[in-house]
Amino acid sequence: MQNKLKIAFVGGGNMAQALIGGLADKLTAAANIHVIDVMPDTLSALTGRFGVTTSATPTDVLAAADVIVLAVKPQQMRDVVASIRPYVKVQLLLSIAAGIRAADLSRWLGGHQAIVRTMPNTPALVGKGITGAVAMPGVSDQQKQTADAILRAVGETIWIADEAQIDAVTALSGSGPAYVFYFIEAMQQAAVELGLTAQQGRQLAQATFAGAAELAIRSDDPVSLLRERVTSKGGTTYAALQSMEAGGVKPAIVKALHAAAARGKELGDEFGKD
Repeated sequence: MQNKLKIAFVGGGNMAQALIGGLADKLTAAANIHVIDVMPDTLSALTGRFGVTTSATPTDVLAAADVIVLAVKPQQMRDVVASIRPYVKVQLLLSIAAGIRAADLSRWLGGHQAIVRTMPNTPALVGKGITGAVAMPGVSDQQKQTADAILRAVGETIWIADEAQIDAVTALSGSGPAYVFYFIEAMQQAAVELGLTAQQGRQLAQATFAGAAELAIRSDDPVSLLRERVTSKGGTTYAALQSMEAGGVKPAIVKALHAAAARGKELGDEFGKD
């Protein structure tokens, strides 16, 4: 455990709490983690649960931090950055806000370059997340390693070279859990229509998704081959997949991800405009 690493969180919401849970007394001592949030109940809960220090407004603790994690809503980011700017000198900044470009953060901070923009996803709440990340040129190798260690506290990481690709990461993994939940909802609905109980449908759908995902992770074979192995021509799976093909399910999913990526770019344009 790197007991001396000092991390400050600006924002104490769900994703921040997931990261703190993976970091406190593991990567660093809980006493070295400070959280700033305007909600007193949130701060009280964080102190009681993890033993971190807290405050309602920025303090000199920010200036002493090695890493500042920006974990606020995108629409709040510009005002929040303005409030912490006096404390930002050489620290590594991690942003987990969708749609906020690193170049805009840098501009709002007077040219600060040690910034890593990230896109985590909600399975981080159970330690099963995956985070896409991109580092600005001003991030040192050591800072990148530190960022990776922090993000790996809640799952896997994937580093990309071009920040423009963050929109694709957002569309795929950032928004992706919602697509999985949507499919599970549909399976549950079908289960009830076919005579099973809602609880039976949920249990069957969830276990099927979890098991299939684990099988895909463990197998070196393409997922297309895994699909083919379950599909006997003329069988039940074949009938289901033929129905999906006729309904244009796959093209609809691909189109949906393109829409999500396009919206990510639009948000970047919107939040970054002067």
